[in-house]
Amino acid sequence: MIDDIWVDDAVTALRPDFAVLVVCAYGLRNGPSDDRSRQWLADAASGAVPPDDERIEAWRSAYRAFGAKPQRTRPSVDALVRRLPLPEINLVVDAYNAVSVRHGLPIGGEDLRRYRGTARLVRAAGDEPSEEALGEPAIGEVVWRDDEGVTCRRWNWRQCVRTRITEETADALFLLERLEPLSIPALHAAGEDLAGMLSAIAPDIRIESRLLG
Repeated sequence: MIDDIWVDDAVTALRPDFAVLVVCAYGLRNGPSDDRSRQWLADAASGAVPPDDERIEAWRSAYRAFGAKPQRTRPSVDALVRRLPLPEINLVVDAYNAVSVRHGLPIGGEDLRRYRGTARLVRAAGDEPSEEALGEPAIGEVVWRDDEGVTCRRWNWRQCVRTRITEETADALFLLERLEPLSIPALHAAGEDLAGMLSAIAPDIRIESRLLG
């Protein structure tokens, strides 16, 4: 999967500063939130970027560029920092949500075994299959998708149910997304932070990563 993931040129044209660090983790042993992940969430909340941070404002600007209203459908990191303290979901989701608010970037988490074909970031034609709860994407909307349909609408606003990470997830894909002013070294630092938490959850995990953009 990791070598096949791609970003469409139309997305790059919209935001030439976009980059995504793709992290695949194999051999997870996920489970319900515990005292360790609760501490991750608490520490992240105390060190979270504020809603008016320039890294989050860059995402609001990107949403406006393809016609979305970020006050109505917020970029994922924007939504998270506005709902502190962070909710407990499960070990893996707690980990990447903590990294998201601490580093000020959107992170998507996907169950690799639920994917159909390759993950790719595209501008929608408007006729892509989509779960009823997500609704159909607008023409030109930035979406993540696979062969079966849309997996996340409005870049990183809302993920589909089919590929979300559950306590049964064993192999996972994480999409750490960057716009300026977040630097590439800062993006890699967020990836290392996430990898450390995942290794704490499952010491025998195998992790690989790839930078696109």
